Amino acid sequence: MSNVLKEVLSANAKYAATFGPKADLVLPPARHFAILTCMDARLDPAKYAGLSEGDAHVIRNAGGRASDDAIRSLVISYKLLGTREWFVIHHTNCGMEFFTDDLMRDLLAKSLETAELSAQGFRDVGKGPGSAEAQFIDWLTVADAKQSVVDDVARIRRHPLVPKGIPIYGYIYDVKTGKLVEIPAATQAGRAT
Repeated sequence: MSNVLKEVLSANAKYAATFGPKADLVLPPARHFAILTCMDARLDPAKYAGLSEGDAHVIRNAGGRASDDAIRSLVISYKLLGTREWFVIHHTNCGMEFFTDDLMRDLLAKSLETAELSAQGFRDVGKGPGSAEAQFIDWLTVADAKQSVVDDVARIRRHPLVPKGIPIYGYIYDVKTGKLVEIPAATQAGRAT
């Protein structure tokens, strides 16, 4: 058993021992909102948005992008579980800014091992084989953080399964200050009608 697995199971045992009233939390989020944000380990939506268990849905992926799967989750969040407001929150210094689709495809074509990040960017240090399957994936990289928030909010707003009455707010979380910074063009694109 790995040390990480031991640590996780030990932490879970302690958590479960004091679980108590959390067993009575209801399925719909109590505060009726959802957050789409990045999987970056430096982001803790519970802390930066003041959440407790049961308060809100938090959907995470690489970059916090409005992928088909993220939109699927948001639609389920609204249609079946009653969320009424959505936030798209990207962040500064996002790893999705440090590569392009072409680079990712090239790295994976050479090797499936972990790449190395240097001052010049990511480079492959593994040994093959790789896979050409990466060419069929849109990696949803980020060239401009603010614009990506606008683009994602606009994509969600245009989606035919998203009700026009749900406001969608756009923000960037600053990893150096912990502050949420509104992207007004995104929030404008996501306004409810």
